[in-house]
Amino acid sequence: MTEAIAFIDPDPTILSRRAEIVADLADFLPPERLIHEPFELVPFETDGFLAYRRRPLAVALPETTAQVAAVMRYCHKYGIPVVPRGAGTSLSGGAIPQEDAVVIGLSAMTRILEVDYDNRCATVQAGVTNLSISEAVSADGFFYAPDPSSQLACTIGGNIGMNSGGAHCLKYGVTTNNLLGVKMVLVDGTIIELGGKALDAEGLDLLGLVCGSEGQLGIVTEATVRLLAKPEGARPVLFGFDSSEAAGACVADVIGAGIVPVAIEFMDKPAIEICEAFAKAGYPLDVEALLIVEVEGSEQEMEAMLASVVEIAKRHGVLTVRESQSATEAALIWKGRKSAFGATGRIADYICMDGTVPLGQLSYVLRKTEEIVTRYGLRCANVFHAGDGNMHPLILYNINDPEDAAKAEAAGMDILRLCVDAGGCLTGEHGVGIEKRDLMRHQYTDADLAQQMAARAAFDADWILNPSKVFPLEGRG
Repeated sequence: MTEAIAFIDPDPTILSRRAEIVADLADFLPPERLIHEPFELVPFETDGFLAYRRRPLAVALPETTAQVAAVMRYCHKYGIPVVPRGAGTSLSGGAIPQEDAVVIGLSAMTRILEVDYDNRCATVQAGVTNLSISEAVSADGFFYAPDPSSQLACTIGGNIGMNSGGAHCLKYGVTTNNLLGVKMVLVDGTIIELGGKALDAEGLDLLGLVCGSEGQLGIVTEATVRLLAKPEGARPVLFGFDSSEAAGACVADVIGAGIVPVAIEFMDKPAIEICEAFAKAGYPLDVEALLIVEVEGSEQEMEAMLASVVEIAKRHGVLTVRESQSATEAALIWKGRKSAFGATGRIADYICMDGTVPLGQLSYVLRKTEEIVTRYGLRCANVFHAGDGNMHPLILYNINDPEDAAKAEAAGMDILRLCVDAGGCLTGEHGVGIEKRDLMRHQYTDADLAQQMAARAAFDADWILNPSKVFPLEGRG
């Protein structure tokens, strides 16, 4: 892809000291936890945002908070940039390094430290995968609610950095609503703890500031998260419509009626065909748009809620209503939805956008998104969290064609501007990273950005932590 997004120029002094820096880092880490050979660094050049890549100076893979703190103290002393990295599933370039940076990867910090059912919480290291928390407590009737599509691979540290959500965030909220406390290493190596097992910690809500800060305030090494009791029952239902506009209007009316299913997911026809070809989930292929609406509770509760949703769907000309009839069928329905990104990758390269819009604007934004993509001569598959208006248009292109890649990136930026202009925001769960950094001025005034950057600088005055991300490069203090 063309270099439309700028990076900070590497510091030649740091680059010239590379061998010395690697040797010094070896004092803090076992040999297998320090990666510095060029061929070993290749996997760390990029993340899920594959359009850009930079090879880091070195990669540290600590196993303990103390090791993270030692590396941070050293990098702070010598002004070496640090880029935190979880599983590398970021779709906004949040973990893409720069050439003079040390990447601190948390993939070796994989222990579940405590499960406390009395307080309905678990404490885990930051490299624990999202799904493994639910798997660890499932037999006892509990689960961890946030469920990003990448939950099999993505880690809690990355989820906290981006304030990740998922299909079931409509009812249960995103990461910040399920996070109770963190242990975090500050830029100078100081270790602090925020929050704890209590639902409401005393003092300023610094935990809320950290969640979603994209690794710019410190490196989270441990997290205490809420555990919830499994519902009595759950049932996903497929609703097929003859247009995306009708499906979008149905979503707005369901929420407007005060009905809150556990999830409402949207797919347009291209996405339906892609996901059905992969998962064989039984999605209807004769419709233009599909909603997956999941309800949960007792049998009576589910029946009552579904009856209300069906009645609203009928007012919008619903063509298909298909309830899952077994646990296997329900699992297939969700397999299709949660495999959407991977299934799309089987047929084309794509950029995934992440704008969020008010529910009343869904139909309008869907229509304008199609116009934008068509204007650039590209194709698009829409699959997203409709219940909270979190759009995920997948813009298909050829990554090996620079002109095609430039068009895809330009179309994506236009879609994000559209979301903001419709009353929404640039990101719902993927974060700003480098992808949306230069659009921040489209959403925020200079005064807004100055205040946010002042808060960031209070933690990291020299902009060592993840320095190329989130905020426009110009105007930094």
